Amino acid sequence: MAKRILVCVGGGIAAYKTATLVSRLAQAGVDVSVAMTDAAHQFIGLSTLAALSGKPVRTQMFEPNAAPLGAHIEQSSRMDLMIVAPATADLLAKFAHGVADSLVATLYLQCDCPVLIAPAMSNIMWSKPAVQRNIRQLAADGVHQVGPDEGWLSCRQKGSGRMAEPEAIQAFALNLLGCNQTE
Repeated sequence: MAKRILVCVGGGIAAYKTATLVSRLAQAGVDVSVAMTDAAHQFIGLSTLAALSGKPVRTQMFEPNAAPLGAHIEQSSRMDLMIVAPATADLLAKFAHGVADSLVATLYLQCDCPVLIAPAMSNIMWSKPAVQRNIRQLAADGVHQVGPDEGWLSCRQKGSGRMAEPEAIQAFALNLLGCNQTE
């Protein structure tokens, strides 16, 4: 049976890389579902992720016709892994403090599977004590993390904060699930 992964897309420029991640997971035989924050729409389109996953992309907490129990209940149930990429400073804070004000934040609180975050933000944001406190809290809560990497950032600086490459996120995710790359 195919592993089921929920990919949640945060509102950062690195969201363009998430399209490659979704495609690679689908090609590896994973059953991929996608949810997006409102801010993610500024960086990548629904139709792109729907085409790559082969499923409608969830964006709203309340869609009574599509998810009568609530998208956060229906989409998180029976998932083997939740990946958040890019995991923005905003999402990290919401997750660390249990804020449930959006679909993605509520999905995080509702899911009972492992969670893998791929942080992405400017090097200045990444270095802030508040962000680092949130990262430590999420690690203490059992959240897995890949990245961020060092390199060229969209803020025209070099530093830490670049989202890990899709291949690295995929490898980490499949390893967490006990899969090898040829499954």
